[in-house]
Amino acid sequence: MTGAGGDRGTTLAGTVALVTGASAGIGRYLVQGLAERGATVAGLARSGDRLTAAMNEVAGATGARTLAVAADVTDPDAVQAAVTQVVAELGPVTLLVNNAGLIDAAEVPLWEADPDQWWAVVESQVRGPFLLARAVVPGMVAAGGGRVIGLGSGLGTRGSDVYSAYSAGKTAQMRITEGIDLAGATHGVRAFDLAPGVIDTAMTRAMPMHDGRTDWTRPEDVVALAVAIAAGELDQWSGRFLRAGADDLDTLRRTTPEDAARRLRLRPYGDADPIG
Repeated sequence: MTGAGGDRGTTLAGTVALVTGASAGIGRYLVQGLAERGATVAGLARSGDRLTAAMNEVAGATGARTLAVAADVTDPDAVQAAVTQVVAELGPVTLLVNNAGLIDAAEVPLWEADPDQWWAVVESQVRGPFLLARAVVPGMVAAGGGRVIGLGSGLGTRGSDVYSAYSAGKTAQMRITEGIDLAGATHGVRAFDLAPGVIDTAMTRAMPMHDGRTDWTRPEDVVALAVAIAAGELDQWSGRFLRAGADDLDTLRRTTPEDAARRLRLRPYGDADPIG
């Protein structure tokens, strides 16, 4: 995997990034793209062997320093141990990318879903980002700032008839992002929801809703947005939703959103709506 795209002039030297779900798919693209721009990158995933191979491959291709740490993002002790190891070996984390997550095993209404699998999806999308932020953000606060990226989805902004767990989890993850932004702003900590669109990965290929799809989001578009966030070029969008393949990076750079733009809110039914 080479050439993850984005603005090659942007340097992330001095950035210590921690990317979850780093062994394959979008996480693997992000690790490559961040390392190509000079970031030191730690990758976290459950599969230790595959993760180590991926991180070694990135280090060999980019010359960047990498670290592979095997851990389950839903296990509090494993997450804390992983973050402790990353900080000890690489230094304080300045960029956290919460990418790891499961998806509904079958396209069925929620009342037909397997309860354990449904909850495992929600846990991966909510408990995982919560535990990582809980372990990483205090270090950012102590250092005077940092950035958190949550890999979002359009299904987090609307309901789904057949991906109810994934939709619920991604919606909750948007609230986590906003919570980090609201509490972290005075400490220089910023957080963003970055929806990657539909990238050609093993996970998306396994989703029946994408059968026959030929129009995919380019991985380099996701990397470009992540790099711009890491470089501090989009801080005015903290606490808000960005979408690779749809958002134009130059437009984002020169735009400052107002009020509730790109945040989850109830839409009033009219001017007389008492909760509007």
